[in-house]
Amino acid sequence: MDLPDSAPPPAPPAAPRLRLRVAAAAETALRGGHPWLFADRIHDQNRPGQLGELAVIYDRKDRFLAVGLFDPESPIRVRVLHSGKPQALDAAWWVRHLGAALEGRGGLFDAQTTGYRCLNGESDGWPGLVLDRYDTTFVLKLYTAAWLPRLEEVGALLRARLAPERLVLRLSRNSQETARSRFGLTDGQILFGPALAGPVIFRESGLRFEAEVLRGQKTGFFLDQRENRRRVESLAAGREVLNAFSFSGGFSLYAARGGARSVTDLDISAHALESAARNFALNQDQPAVAACRREAVQAEAFGWLAEAPQRFSLIVLDPPSLAKREPERAAAIHAYQHLAGLGLQRLEPGGVLVACSCSAHVTAEEFFGAVRQAVRQSRRTFAELQTTAHAPDHPGRIMEAQYLKAIYLRG
Repeated sequence: MDLPDSAPPPAPPAAPRLRLRVAAAAETALRGGHPWLFADRIHDQNRPGQLGELAVIYDRKDRFLAVGLFDPESPIRVRVLHSGKPQALDAAWWVRHLGAALEGRGGLFDAQTTGYRCLNGESDGWPGLVLDRYDTTFVLKLYTAAWLPRLEEVGALLRARLAPERLVLRLSRNSQETARSRFGLTDGQILFGPALAGPVIFRESGLRFEAEVLRGQKTGFFLDQRENRRRVESLAAGREVLNAFSFSGGFSLYAARGGARSVTDLDISAHALESAARNFALNQDQPAVAACRREAVQAEAFGWLAEAPQRFSLIVLDPPSLAKREPERAAAIHAYQHLAGLGLQRLEPGGVLVACSCSAHVTAEEFFGAVRQAVRQSRRTFAELQTTAHAPDHPGRIMEAQYLKAIYLRG
């Protein structure tokens, strides 16, 4: 029967829920709480899925396993949001989900620290998404395009719970083209709030730092090293400090406040050294910082350490990741050993060496083993003070998220 001309066209039928059935190995991983489902582990799929839609995952006997965000173009086909018993991911669920992650950080920070991580991706149940606070500016970084269709929804949740002055969007390289071509979004875009004329200033343990939230590395600052910076401060009194791969000078500024006689920032980037100088200038009201002599050296760290004539009584080695892919792991382990050996050569008797790694493809055991081997080859006696891992606002609850480690040696 023909419809009258004035009648609206019938609504298209709703697409059936996206259902995936997985292989046995994936069942085991998902039941164990792993938040990724890889494309090659999908045994059956009822229809093509759309970017960002919810995919419900079932086992071989059609029992519910998990639900997550679908990405048809990624090897990680689903990023799991919930597993265990079936649950509706409605508006109330999202509010509870955000609250659970934020409340887990309750009591960690006071007014002296206004820069920290609020959401840490997979480890907080927000796979492929991190949220960092820099005073009243919050930075949302996406490591998967699967969040892009839900960006407005996420932004509304954050505004309701955290009331940020502004929210900045940062995008990983693998999601930038999709963001631009399909959603009109760019890396460094301010999603809401006033424009920025320069870096954001925030506090960390009472020290002031600038964060380049629009274009800087990560979300604008290396918040994950806060606890190690605090430890370096406690070791710095009366020492001459070398901060190799210094970036914006965080370790140096803490050491200065801790009573270091001098600090040397060593970095290949003039831009990084300029940022470190500005951070030092921001804290000249602190007597110990004002009294500390600072030097900046622009050079490639490995070569400079091999040739520098001077020695230091506290050395921090905090290079960028030396293994960004699994095939680079063996070379990175060798490089960490070589770097530690160079640092030990520049260390005065009785000095302290702090060696760090942020390479997820190098395990803590491999990294610590490389540094310990450098100690053995130095033929010097060192006491191992401690090893450290992730800060409490940067939990690493799956193996792939466990990237940060540091070892402290005195001798």
